[in-house]
Amino acid sequence: MSAFDNWRKSSYSGSGDGNACVEIANTPTHIAVRDSKTPARATLTFPSVAFSAFVRALKAHSSVSGD
Repeated sequence: MSAFDNWRKSSYSGSGDGNACVEIANTPTHIAVRDSKTPARATLTFPSVAFSAFVRALKAHSSVSGD
């Protein structure tokens, strides 16, 4: 079992097979990101604080209305 065994996709994954997105998994200190189309390939791993800042920045510059 890997350190990241709780992979999940966004509810905004799109219609159909839902493979047009990334998946994330977390531990208490890190967040991992992988491509949902090729989950066996490499992942990117970030400290939780850095990932949270990244997501906040994306939301602040989003052109999509919502939350």
